[in-house]
Amino acid sequence: MNLRISGLASLLAFGLAGCQGGAPESDSFDCPAFLIDFAGDMDEALNLSADSEFGQSLLDKYTSFKLTTDLSVLTEGECRMIPHLIEAARAMEEIFWMQAYGDRDALLASIEDPALQTFARINYGVWDRLNNNAPFLDGVGEKPAGANFYPPDMTREEFESAVQGNPELGSLYTVVVRDADETLRAVPYHDAFREQMERASQELRASADLAEEPGLKKYLSARSEALLSGEYRESDLAWMDMKDNTIDVVIGPIETYEDQLFGYKAGAEAYILVKDLEWSGRLSRYAALLPMLQEGLPVPDEYKQETPGTDSDLNAYDVIYYAGESNAGSKTIAINLPNDEEVQLQKGTRRLQLKNSMRAKFDKILVPIADMLIAEDQRGHITFDAFFSNTMFHEIAHGLGIKNTLDGSGTVRGALKEHASALEEGKADILGLYMVMKLIEEGELDVDIRDNVVTFMAGIFRSTRFGASSAHGRANMIRFNFFRELGAFSRDEATGTYRTNFERMTDASNALSEKILRFQGDGDYEGVTAFVAEYGVVGQELQADLDRLADAGIPVDIVFEQGIRALQ
Repeated sequence: MNLRISGLASLLAFGLAGCQGGAPESDSFDCPAFLIDFAGDMDEALNLSADSEFGQSLLDKYTSFKLTTDLSVLTEGECRMIPHLIEAARAMEEIFWMQAYGDRDALLASIEDPALQTFARINYGVWDRLNNNAPFLDGVGEKPAGANFYPPDMTREEFESAVQGNPELGSLYTVVVRDADETLRAVPYHDAFREQMERASQELRASADLAEEPGLKKYLSARSEALLSGEYRESDLAWMDMKDNTIDVVIGPIETYEDQLFGYKAGAEAYILVKDLEWSGRLSRYAALLPMLQEGLPVPDEYKQETPGTDSDLNAYDVIYYAGESNAGSKTIAINLPNDEEVQLQKGTRRLQLKNSMRAKFDKILVPIADMLIAEDQRGHITFDAFFSNTMFHEIAHGLGIKNTLDGSGTVRGALKEHASALEEGKADILGLYMVMKLIEEGELDVDIRDNVVTFMAGIFRSTRFGASSAHGRANMIRFNFFRELGAFSRDEATGTYRTNFERMTDASNALSEKILRFQGDGDYEGVTAFVAEYGVVGQELQADLDRLADAGIPVDIVFEQGIRALQ
C-alpha cells in the first residue's frame, strides 16, 4: 500500500481552510435565527471569578472556551435537530450526576458560596477531579471508588462472590443495590433512570424524524430504542456505518472511567458534533494502515494475533456540546468508540478529532507549559500539527494490540478491572508515537519526528496535572517515570527544564509498548497493580515543577460556554 502523506502540516492547512460538507436545503432558511428562539434554557456559561481566595484558587485551574461552529454547513433538518439533541444530552447530564454523586439539586442548594457551587458543577460533586478527588468542602469524606454505582457499604469481596451467581451485577448497564435481605441486586439503567432515559429516547426519535441522511436516521432510531432496552450493540453497529452525515451525536452510557472500583459501570455522557467532511475524508485513509502497523508492533506474535477492523474511519469535528462524564473535570479532545470488543473486531472503531477543543488546549495550556518546562532550544518543536497528529494517532492506536486475553478467559477490560482504562490510555499514547515513527520509516509520512517527540513530552506534563483519579493522568505518570528510568529525557537543574534524548526515546517507547501489550494479553491483574503502584506516582521533583505551572497561573483544563447562544 502506498499512501504517502506529504506532510501533516499541509494536510492540516488544507483541512482548516477547506469548506465543510453539507449544504442548506434552501437559501431562505436561517439556522441562527431559528435557534435563537431556544436560547436561554439551553445555554451554559460558568462564572470562573470568585470573591474568596480559596474559591478563586480552585476556579483558576480552568479557563473558559466557547463552543461554536459554522452553522451554514447544516441542512434545515440538521439545524432543527440541535435543540432536540441538546435536550437529550441534558438527560444524560442528570443521569451522570446521580451516578457520580447523587442529588445534584440538594447539593447545590446546600452550598452558599457561588464559587464553590460552580466548582461542584464542574466536578459533578464535592471532590476535585484534578486533585486526586480530594474533597473541597469541609466535613466530606473520601469519594467512594465505585462512585454511586454500588452500595456504599459493599466490599470488593462481597461483590466478587455475588457476581459469580448473578453476572448482571457486573454489566456495564446496571446499578447495584442492596435489598432488604442484604442481597445485592442489579437494576438496569433504563429502570434506575427511567424518566431521563425516556426523555432522551423521545428526543432522539424526534431527531431521527428530521434526519435526511439514511445512516444518521438509522442510528438515531436504534439509539433511541437502546436507551429503553439496554441493548446497545445494534446502535453501535449503526453508528459505525454512518459515513455521510454532517451532524453527529455520541450519547448514552459509554465510558467506565467513573467506576474506579472495578471499571465495570458505564457513565452517561453526550457529545454533539459537526463534521468537517472534506478534512475527514482525507484523514480517514490512516485506518487502512492498521494491519501493517499491527504486524510491526514490538511484541511477540501471540500478542498481536488479532486483526484490527479496517471498516473504521477518522473524522474531524467541531464539538458544540458536552454533557455528563465527558464534561467532568478534564475534557476529552478526541474520541475512539465504540468500546464493545465484538464491534471493534468486526467493524473497527471511529476516531473523532475534536479540533476546536484541541486548539483551545494547545493555545491556552500546552504552549505556556512548554515555555516553562521544555528546554529553550527544543521549544521550536512544539507545534499544533504535532499535537494534532499525536492526538489523532493516539485514537487510531486504540485499535492496535489485543482485546481478549491469550488464555481465552475473557476481555482485557474484564481481566484488568479498575486498571484497564489507565493501561489502555497508556497503550494508545505510546503506540500513537510508535505509529508516527513507523509511518516515517515506511515512507508513509513526511514530518519531523522531533516535533512529535518534544510535543509528546510536553503533553506528559499537561496530562499528568489531571491527577491520579484520571485514567489519562495515571497513564502519563507511568510514562514519565518509565521514560526517566530509561534516560529518554533529562532535567536541567539550573533552569528547571526538560530535554528530550531523541536516540533513547525510541528504545524507551518500544520497551513500554511491549510491557503494556504483555500485561493486556496476559490479563495480568497482579502485575499491572504492582506496575501502577511503582510508576503511577508523582515524585517530589515533578510535583514541584507542576506547582510552578500552577503558580504561574497556567490552567489545568477548560470549561465550556456552550448551548444555543454560544452558537450565534
